[in-house]
Amino acid sequence: MARSPEELGVTHGAGARRSLSALPPLLLLAGLLIGLFTPDEVRPLAFLATGMVSAAALLPLWGTVLAGVGGCAIYLGLMVHFEALTDGTAYSELATLAAIAGFAVFLNRLMDRRARQLVQVRSVAETAQLAVLHPVPRHVGHVTLECLYLAAAAEARIGGDLYEAVRTPQGVRLIIGDVRGKGLLAIEAAATLLSAFREAAHDTPDLPHLARRLETSIGRRAAQYPTVPGSEVAERFITALLAEIPEDEPVVRTLTCGHPPPLLLRQGEVRELRASAPSPPLNLGMLVSEEYHVDLAPFHPGDQLLLYTDGVTETRDRTGTFYPLAERVRAWSGESPHHLLNHLHRDLIAYSGGELDDDVAALVARRRPKL
Repeated sequence: MARSPEELGVTHGAGARRSLSALPPLLLLAGLLIGLFTPDEVRPLAFLATGMVSAAALLPLWGTVLAGVGGCAIYLGLMVHFEALTDGTAYSELATLAAIAGFAVFLNRLMDRRARQLVQVRSVAETAQLAVLHPVPRHVGHVTLECLYLAAAAEARIGGDLYEAVRTPQGVRLIIGDVRGKGLLAIEAAATLLSAFREAAHDTPDLPHLARRLETSIGRRAAQYPTVPGSEVAERFITALLAEIPEDEPVVRTLTCGHPPPLLLRQGEVRELRASAPSPPLNLGMLVSEEYHVDLAPFHPGDQLLLYTDGVTETRDRTGTFYPLAERVRAWSGESPHHLLNHLHRDLIAYSGGELDDDVAALVARRRPKL
């Protein structure tokens, strides 16, 4: 369920653009009124020129052409009205307006071309992101899963949020992570981690061994690029949370590497599973010598586990207040994973006013009753 805000009909930017589209004709009208009803020393040239240039940014080509022709026609009409057809200064100003009108058309074409290029870049970025985040099956063993991914609206700054679920002999193993930084390097780091997880999850006997395998893979990748100028590859780290849901025990095991704690949802209650001894993010494991620590919590049929990246809890409203995830999700804790993430999706968009500043990823796992 990797969807963007546009799929929910969030059209704040389009609505603002439609509202501003009235600005060019209003500026032209203001120029006409100023020319007719103010003293001679008050010139309408600035309003007419501003109306033409604003049309280039706010209107399609035909609107920009009409604004240019209209602005020049208004000024010429004022010249006729005030019998200024022999005034050289007036003709100079009319020529200036005609030049501005031509520039506005050129600017409109340039901005339209850039907009089309941005759409293509976004499309490529989304394709790259989806190539890394393979669709997670709805049912994996004894667990029902649902995923959510929302890309930040800012241009094409693809991020490194990631998630995966694998059925192994030890149970269903989950990972959710967040690569520091943006762009293709973040995608590459996420792809490296997910590839390592998909392979190592089947072979390692427990979560500490799995975390060490992932640390080794990320460390090897960073060691390959020690001198890439400006790449920050060697400094790039990944926060991650590993979870294991065994089939024959009503528990969930979690291991935290600098990642936000998951939420356990049970019968209307929300419990934050904070790590008793959190480990540093991946690619920073060499900074400490302690062993990875696993936390254990009851996880019965019907219980749900919500894993998420910090893009969720760091979403802000217009006052700058962070999104209160545990408080908001309590009302939906009895919903199915699919409906729970639908509620979360819509609530995040509404809370942020449609302007997400960071990528958002979430994964819900629900233990199904034994048949």
